Amino acid sequence: MIATLLMVVGCANEEPPNEEHTKSDQTMTASKEIDEQIEEVHRIVSTTVAATEIFDALEIDLVGIPTSYKDLPGRYDGVQQVGNPMNPDMELVKSLQPTDVMSVTTLQTDLEDIFEAVDLPVTFLNFQSVDEMLSEIQFIAERFNREEEATELISTIHDQFQVIEEKAQGNEEQTVLILMGVPGSYLVATEHSYIGDLVKRAGGVNIVAGEDVEYLASNTEYLQQANPDIILRAAHGMPDEVVEMFDEEFATNDIWKHFKAVQDDRVYDLEEELFPTTGNLAVIEAMDVLYDMLYPE
Repeated sequence: MIATLLMVVGCANEEPPNEEHTKSDQTMTASKEIDEQIEEVHRIVSTTVAATEIFDALEIDLVGIPTSYKDLPGRYDGVQQVGNPMNPDMELVKSLQPTDVMSVTTLQTDLEDIFEAVDLPVTFLNFQSVDEMLSEIQFIAERFNREEEATELISTIHDQFQVIEEKAQGNEEQTVLILMGVPGSYLVATEHSYIGDLVKRAGGVNIVAGEDVEYLASNTEYLQQANPDIILRAAHGMPDEVVEMFDEEFATNDIWKHFKAVQDDRVYDLEEELFPTTGNLAVIEAMDVLYDMLYPE
């Protein structure tokens, strides 16, 4: 009887299972399963370096990455390369059975019909200004369940920009000419280009105003009349070759020696990895470099 009584008391003292705790565990398990399913379902191919770096920052895996001379994030070591961003290997991309292929709007005119012809699900991301790039980061995060990582990344960029923009407010206005060079030719970048956007945010005034396009053909006589304080030369495609082209142009075309920026030795070559044609995550470092060019101590 004593033994039986002790067993009854012991059972009576056991706490019933915590229903809230059980539900919480079930919710966490379900959430984890959903996350895992998202990772399994999405097979993403990124065809540009800028997009690939953003996917890395958001901790998103890829099944395809661009072929580039630039160093890509270590997360994607061993991942299949799919060719140059401007001319990806469509058959190779298709063989990866992607659910999502990512390119950029600056290549949309050249690539949209090609992607459609091979029935690939492409999204063209807009990185043509800082604000547009941040909006696309948010879009990627929402699509692939990375809102927390995106919030932190976007907040960091906003904070750094605020510091630089506040520093620029107390400085004397600087007028700027931006030359965008590719092998064999160059254009003038307006404030609607990505680099033009950075110059504006750093407090510089682009001498080409009132245009709706990103780039214009160069008219050296008109540019000389504007007489900018600073000339920025951005080299793309084959940077070393383009810098040589710029050097030859400035040495042989007599009109350049009449530019105030040339006379004051304020002509700067922009490093391609910091100043590409579209936005990327090097934007904070690029702004620091640009600020020092506009306002040297």
